[in-house]
Amino acid sequence: MLLSKLSPLKHLFPSLSLNTSHLFYNARHFSITSPALATLNQIRRGVTPPKRKRITESPALDKCPIRKGVVLRVMILKPKKPNSAQRKACRVRLTNGNIISAYIPGEGHNAQEHSIVYVRGGRVQDLPGVKYHLVRGAGDLAGVANRITSRSKYGVKKPQAD
Repeated sequence: MLLSKLSPLKHLFPSLSLNTSHLFYNARHFSITSPALATLNQIRRGVTPPKRKRITESPALDKCPIRKGVVLRVMILKPKKPNSAQRKACRVRLTNGNIISAYIPGEGHNAQEHSIVYVRGGRVQDLPGVKYHLVRGAGDLAGVANRITSRSKYGVKKPQAD
């Protein structure tokens, strides 16, 4: 059938081959809808693929931005290779009962056992198992002394101009 339609074209295009399978090779792999999308009938039926739930990086906070807790122990941890330092961290019992390891940011701190502290999310890249930060300048944890830049991250008030 197709050969009879192509025969008048043979006079105009002598290089045209009678083998027509290559014309339909790519056509059978063509699809109008993406495989990830629903068809119109599926949309009308109300079948939509379920949304994947995001896995939280700070599960102990129970979807709260900040939690209060009590310091159980203050620790000095060593980071993973290739880093070398003495990172200050502590074990904290949160108000929801979870016990977590939290990093104490900044230089120097006054955290000790039984201190009331506030914990936010945010892991420390070179300390395995430490997924939380303490909030400086909140609770019993003082702000960083003599801090000039990035004061809002370290709980430091604006210095008074003389």
